[in-house]
Amino acid sequence: MSIEKLELKISGMTCASCVARIEKGLSALDGVVEASVNLATERARVGFDPSKTRPQELVKAIEELGYEVELAKLSLPIQGMTCASCVRKVEEALKGVPGVIKASVNLATERATVEYLPGVAGLQDLKRAVHDAGYEVLEVEPEAALEREERARRQAYLGLKRKLSLGLALTVPIFLLTYADPLGLAALIPWRLNSLLQLLLATPVQFWVGWQFYRRAWAAAKHKTADMNTLIAVGTSAAYIYSMVATFFPGLFAAEGLGAHVYFDTAAAIIVLILLGRLLEARARGRTSEAIKKLMGLRPKTARVIREGQEVDIPVEEVAVGEIVVVRPGEKIPVDGMIVEGYSSVDESMLTGESLPVEKGPGSEVIGGTLNRTGSFKFRATKVGKETALAQIIRLVEEAQGSKPPIARLADTIAGYFVPAVIGIALLTFIAWLLFGPEPRLTYALLNSIAVLIIACPCALGLATPTSIIVGTGKGAEHGILIRGGEALETAHKLDAIVLDKTGTLTRGEPQVTEVISQDGNEEAVLALAASAERGSEHPLGEAIVRRAQELGLELADPEEFEALPGRGVRARVDGREVLLGNLRLMEDEGLDLGGLGEEAARLSAAGKTPMFLAVDRRAVGIIAVADTLKEGSKEAVAALKGLGLEVLMITGDDRRTAAAIAREAGLEPDRVLAEVLPQDKVLEIKRLQAQGLRVAMVGDGINDAPALAQADVGIAIGTGTDVAMEAADITLVGGDLRGVVTAIALSRATIRNIRQNLFWAFFYNAILIPVAAGVLYPFFGLLLSPIFAAAAMGASSVTVVSNALRLRRFAPPLGRGVRVAPAPIEA
Repeated sequence: MSIEKLELKISGMTCASCVARIEKGLSALDGVVEASVNLATERARVGFDPSKTRPQELVKAIEELGYEVELAKLSLPIQGMTCASCVRKVEEALKGVPGVIKASVNLATERATVEYLPGVAGLQDLKRAVHDAGYEVLEVEPEAALEREERARRQAYLGLKRKLSLGLALTVPIFLLTYADPLGLAALIPWRLNSLLQLLLATPVQFWVGWQFYRRAWAAAKHKTADMNTLIAVGTSAAYIYSMVATFFPGLFAAEGLGAHVYFDTAAAIIVLILLGRLLEARARGRTSEAIKKLMGLRPKTARVIREGQEVDIPVEEVAVGEIVVVRPGEKIPVDGMIVEGYSSVDESMLTGESLPVEKGPGSEVIGGTLNRTGSFKFRATKVGKETALAQIIRLVEEAQGSKPPIARLADTIAGYFVPAVIGIALLTFIAWLLFGPEPRLTYALLNSIAVLIIACPCALGLATPTSIIVGTGKGAEHGILIRGGEALETAHKLDAIVLDKTGTLTRGEPQVTEVISQDGNEEAVLALAASAERGSEHPLGEAIVRRAQELGLELADPEEFEALPGRGVRARVDGREVLLGNLRLMEDEGLDLGGLGEEAARLSAAGKTPMFLAVDRRAVGIIAVADTLKEGSKEAVAALKGLGLEVLMITGDDRRTAAAIAREAGLEPDRVLAEVLPQDKVLEIKRLQAQGLRVAMVGDGINDAPALAQADVGIAIGTGTDVAMEAADITLVGGDLRGVVTAIALSRATIRNIRQNLFWAFFYNAILIPVAAGVLYPFFGLLLSPIFAAAAMGASSVTVVSNALRLRRFAPPLGRGVRVAPAPIEA
């Protein structure tokens, strides 16, 4: 007996009882001869017989006991996958590697996320398994790998484009030759010459342009499976071989008055159409890595640190924990840290998604990748490299994209049984006619078996899904809805819940003046003085006040003096008068009597607004309320989503009071609000909803939303937000109107309904006509279906499916066509 030893890192143990429980659980496994657990080092050493148990079973036993085994994780870019069958083959190949515990392959991102025991499996083992399955792993290095991956995909895309161009150039003359008779060319080109010319044109289409289908169908056959490549290869080969036989041996088809016809145009057209669909899909999938590159682009390349009393610019990778970093106005913060000197206002919207900048001073934490707006400060680096918040967000995006929702690929699943069944039926048909058919038996056997292959050509089955998806996504683009691929359409129609980010999604994402209060009743004078004091200010609240005054056409004066008061407001002199504009803390520090303005400020705060007090010559004269206001159409969209039967929630990093105010305005119930959620916890909220069995959509616009967008079953990005959020999403709303979400879901439902109709037709057609092609009617009525009519029926089937898909072009946005919407709540 060969004994192998394995060391496992275990987390979650707290006492000796945990040790005993794990040792007992491991020892109970068949083949385990030794199990020793160390609480101090949190490790288990296991001796086992590999012929009786595997490392995966050891890990499973520990996890079933309620503990976790720490595993190494790799994200592998895979090249060559085209359908769900490929995903299944790669997953099975990776899971077959000793030491691999989990393997999840995502077709949309073309990545495999693998968790393995580092002492048992390694990168080379994983690459070898993928290669043996017929695919390739691209280089796995951090940033350089992304560039190489993009270059490799670009080359593959251009290669596909060249093949499509050649296929189209050859298929057009094939069609001209096919319809030579109606075009009046039959007298110039005799039938035999016509057929030979078609053969010469169709052969490169079949075996060069379409070679990838044969190669991948063969790879599937070696693993005893069938996929869409098998369908294409079998279908086009049947048409091609039938036509080639008819070209060289037309006499075989003369029996019983059957004429010789060729169908090279059918084989060539199928290959060209499928390549077109794959080209469009490859273009969409190839942009996946741009989200990660955008995130990486947030991090500045250099940092200014103090070394030996001097300010030195160094690469950001060289910043060490504990070093003092200097940041000036307008610069990005290079790493995470804590301010030790200086004050400033920091724009964290690129990470938090919240529009208002955050006032910072000594003791405040700063985040790498965020933008310093006003002052200069020094901070001590606390997290660098892979430990920064930005790096964690990048990792979360990668992991969330690597863990896909279970999307059913009905056509591929059925194809695994359908194609071998059809080949079996064709073979049985040949044998039956050869043994029991009338003379000439060989001719009848050949004609009827070819008829079965032609009639059962899975063109309709192969076109049922992609044509609907192509038309559906094209229709979405007309309405400003960009859909990454078929996966999003297939999933969106099954959604149970939709989570809306507040800032930039439900709201405008920038502060607006909502109310002006004056002690003297002169609101315009209050706004004009405040705007004059803030004139030239770069603070978002000040900019909002100036913008509102300009909208109203108020005359503004240039401040004679100006002083920014970090964390409190501003002090200025306007037309010889001292003007103070800021928060409650500023008024209290100045010892000013607020009169009745204090109660007004409390009311505004309760409504989720930010009150800015204005004092002139030491007297409080008014308040200007600033808030992030609801977008036009948001309330209508929320009501429509509820009307579609979806559970609608709002998520935000804002405090509960502000969040509740926006929720009320949008028509959301208080218990449907997820407030004070940190950026990295948005993913956890999505996972929590998914753990309840809900299919969840996430709608957001900030970089901090990107991980949650990727984790959700469907991620929907608002187009007015960041590019990163859009690249990480399955669906993007170009115009930023939330009502587009309703349109996207309605379009998804219409598309899936269309796909189901197509699949029903494809299978109904095959179920009826395959037996007819096999000759089941011959003993009763003397009827046979020639390959000519079989090919015509096959073409009609495909045309029917495509025509049905084209009906989606009549789709109209539901809010414009009277989709039933839940009634708006009655306001008191």
